[in-house]
Amino acid sequence: MNSLLRRTFSYLFPYRWQFLISLCQVFLISAFELLKPWPFKIVLDFVLEDKPLPWEMVAGLSGVLLLAACCLATVLIYAVSAILNLWNSYTTISFGQKMVNDLRGELYNHLQRLSLKFHNHWPVGDLVYRITADTFAIQTLCTNGLLPIVSTLVLIVAMFVILLRLDVLLTLIALGICPVLFFLLSFLNHKISSAALRSRQAESAIYSFVQQGMSSIRGIQAFTKEEEEYQKFIRASQGSLNANLRFYLIQSFYGGITNVVIGVWGAVLLWIAAHHVMAGTLTIGGLIVFISYLAYLLASIHQLSHTWGLVEGAMVGVQRVFDLLNRESDLQDGTRVLSAETARGIIAWKNVSFEYLPEFPVLKNINLVVQPGEKIAIVGSTGTGKSTLVNLLARFYDPQLGQITINGRDIREFTIKSLRDQISMVLQPPLVFPTTIRENIAYGRSHSTPDEVMAAAKVAHIHDFICQLPDGYETLIGEQGSTLSEGQKQRLTIARAILRDTPILILDEPTSAMDTETEALVMDGLEQLMAGKTTFIIAHRLSTIQRTDQIVVMQFGQVVEQGTFNELMAQPGVFSTLYQMPLREHQYH
Repeated sequence: MNSLLRRTFSYLFPYRWQFLISLCQVFLISAFELLKPWPFKIVLDFVLEDKPLPWEMVAGLSGVLLLAACCLATVLIYAVSAILNLWNSYTTISFGQKMVNDLRGELYNHLQRLSLKFHNHWPVGDLVYRITADTFAIQTLCTNGLLPIVSTLVLIVAMFVILLRLDVLLTLIALGICPVLFFLLSFLNHKISSAALRSRQAESAIYSFVQQGMSSIRGIQAFTKEEEEYQKFIRASQGSLNANLRFYLIQSFYGGITNVVIGVWGAVLLWIAAHHVMAGTLTIGGLIVFISYLAYLLASIHQLSHTWGLVEGAMVGVQRVFDLLNRESDLQDGTRVLSAETARGIIAWKNVSFEYLPEFPVLKNINLVVQPGEKIAIVGSTGTGKSTLVNLLARFYDPQLGQITINGRDIREFTIKSLRDQISMVLQPPLVFPTTIRENIAYGRSHSTPDEVMAAAKVAHIHDFICQLPDGYETLIGEQGSTLSEGQKQRLTIARAILRDTPILILDEPTSAMDTETEALVMDGLEQLMAGKTTFIIAHRLSTIQRTDQIVVMQFGQVVEQGTFNELMAQPGVFSTLYQMPLREHQYH
């Protein structure tokens, strides 16, 4: 608890002056709240009962003037109080939102640096909920929790001081309600926290369900699963609503008990206060002040109970955010900077083994050496580890055994950013973003000029298509590239790689979604791109494979053959056997 609060308040520290201003505003607001019943006391005691005024400077005022002064004072007190409350709301919301922005930015930045291993196993919807909803909890905790608690405590202390001067016995009896309410709060505290946690977990599950459904909409419609998915969503939504209902019921239950206790306590105090007035130890005006303060006091204590429920829920949300921030990436960043010159060195896999799940190896004792500027085709059936092999080079994952070196140095010695800055990738499926075509092509090199973007598009043979669009290079691409064909998306990512122009190039089936004519054109462009670059091509089509310097054949997570096209065809083996299968003139599977 203490560590959580300390960490939370560290986000408040940059805005400490705004917070101090808010505290001053709270004290002023409390002072004006304390002033509100006094004009009524003066009217009752010194106007209606015509008692002599105890203050010499206004002793000569007539009853009418005093009444007018009290009415004017009431208007001023309420007006100033309203202005202070408005000012305080602006101040607290302002720095509260800045705290949310800081926490949200830190969380988003942290999540981007966690490895693919983390992202492959964590529901996207839950991450979205934690970024968009749980981060607001820090504002709730500070502005809707801390400040109201401070404000209420200040009012309670000030009212007790004034009430003691009016009637000591009544004040002590009023004080007796605090231990009772504290006991009730302690009793329900754990239940409120547990209910808040379950509520947030259920809500994040809804986010995950919706994200999965929307990203899989094509499959849902293809298999006519709309009704089934709808029923699943309704069940998940009902579970979330039930969790929220339980949380609010526990809060309401505590609020209801608090109301009953306050009502009983207030009735007792009113009974005693009335007898004090009849006994002459308390004036009517004093009774009005006492009842006003008592009502505000009891309302403040009740508000504290409600605020505490908000605080408990907010602390759960903040803890969920900190849980992610505490999660360290399994990829430890290096300290060396990989230069373009070093990246042109020899790349080697030395006794590399890797598994996504324990005891299910994907790569087994891989040994592979690639000379600078070589074009390497990696072939093999689906699931043999081709993409994993190159993903390890980009350090999306680290191998459990062995090492990958560039120019003799383990790639784990380099910073991840500098390593990936020297690698361009054309992935499968093509990765496009819901921005403009120009921004998509320039994504890996955002400072590129329009002419450079256009030149890259021409090499990738997509420039003519772009020019036919109404907005040309400024045309917006739909979510997941929905407004483009697979071939167009693929050529777009090739243009991006061309523009990025790095020493190491990874092409994952770069022409798989293209017809033969387009493939021939794009391959001519890729030949220009690959010139002088160490290139890894995961390919099925023989037209792509035959253009490479070496072919690496993988089977069951191992390199089983390696050599040039002619060398592999001259010997009986996996490659030559598969090449002689039907449809060999089209592709290699």
